[in-house]
Amino acid sequence: MTDADRDAGPTNRITDAFERVREHAFHPVDEDSFTVDRELGEHGIADLDDGDWRVRLLAVRDLVRAGTDAVGEIAAGFADDDVQVRTVAATALGVLRADGAVPALERVVREDPDPLARSAATVALGRIGAEGALDLLRDRAASDGSKDVRHQAELAVDRIGKGAVAEDELAEAFRSLDPDDFGRRSAGDEAPEFSLPTVEGEEWALSDHVGDGWTVLIWVFADWCPVCHREFDELIELREAFAEADVSVATVECHERYRGSVMVGRELEPEYWFADEPFVEAYTEQVWWPHLLDRAGAVGARYGVDPMAFAVHAEYINRPATVVIDPSGTVRFAYYGTFWGDRPSVAETLEMIRTGEFAFEHEERRKPPAEKTESR
Repeated sequence: MTDADRDAGPTNRITDAFERVREHAFHPVDEDSFTVDRELGEHGIADLDDGDWRVRLLAVRDLVRAGTDAVGEIAAGFADDDVQVRTVAATALGVLRADGAVPALERVVREDPDPLARSAATVALGRIGAEGALDLLRDRAASDGSKDVRHQAELAVDRIGKGAVAEDELAEAFRSLDPDDFGRRSAGDEAPEFSLPTVEGEEWALSDHVGDGWTVLIWVFADWCPVCHREFDELIELREAFAEADVSVATVECHERYRGSVMVGRELEPEYWFADEPFVEAYTEQVWWPHLLDRAGAVGARYGVDPMAFAVHAEYINRPATVVIDPSGTVRFAYYGTFWGDRPSVAETLEMIRTGEFAFEHEERRKPPAEKTESR
C-alpha cells in the first residue's frame, strides 16, 4: 500500500501500520531485552541494511499521523499477540500524549508478559503526564521483574511530578518523517545540513561549524547506557585535546528534552545498576559540548544511524554511530556499529583526526555469515 492509500483515513493508516509490523520478521529480543541477530545468535544486528528499524519507525509515524481521534483504534493494538505491535502502539500513544489511553496503558504496565511492551507503556505514561498512574508507576519502579522497566518507571514518576510531558515537537518530528530522506553516509559524501535543539533550548546548526575546523557527531543511546557514560567521561577528560586539535563535538540523542536532560545530569540521579558513584554534579559542571535532541531520530535516519534499531534495556534505540566531518563539510569517517559497544572510543576518534588515518573496526564487530565466509 502506498502513502497515498494510507492517507485515505486514520483507520486504513492504523490497520496498515499494524499489518506491516505483524508481517515483518524482526530479530528476536532475549529475556534481558537485547536484540539478538537471528543468524549469529549474538547481541546486535550485523546487517547494516536490515529493515527492522525502518518498519518500526514508520509504523509509529503512521499511528501518530492518525492522531488523537484514533486513540481507541491504536490502543486496540494492545490485544495483539505480537509484542512489536503492542510496543509501537504504546510508543505512538505516548508521543500523542493521549490522555484517553491511560487506562489501557496502565493495563499493559500491570499485565503484559513482555518487558518490551511494559517499558514502552511506562515511557508513554510519563510522556502523557498521567498523574493518576503514579501509584502504579511507583510500585513498578520498586518491584517489576525487569530492571529496565523499573528504571523507566523511576523516570516516569519524576517527569510526571515535574510536569515534563512530551513536547509538541516530538509528535511533529514523527509526523514529518520522510523515508525518501533516509540514507547512509560514506567517506567522501557531503555531510547533510541539519539543525537540532540542545537540551538548553538553543539551536545547533552544522553549517555554523563547518569551515571552522573538524566536527565529530556521536549518537548516544540513552541515560541507561554505560558505554555512553564512558564516552562522556572521555570527552570531559579530553576537552583541552579537542580544543588544541580544532575539533568541535556534539552528542546526539534520539529523544525529547526530558530524556536528553537526564543523560546530561540535569534531572534526577537514577538508581543505575552500573554506576557506583553519582555523576549529576560532575556533569553539570563539566559537560562542555552540546547535547542535541534528535526527536524521532529524523536526522539519524538521514545519516544512516537507524533509529529504533536495537532493543537494549527494554527500549528501542539507534545504532551506535560516529561521524567525522572535515572543515570543508565532507564526511571523512562514518562508522555504524553492529551491537551496543561497537564503535571507536572518543580517544581513538581524536587520534584518527590527528593522524589523518581513518580506519577502525571493533574487534567484536558482528559480520553476516556470508561476509564471514568471504573473509576466510
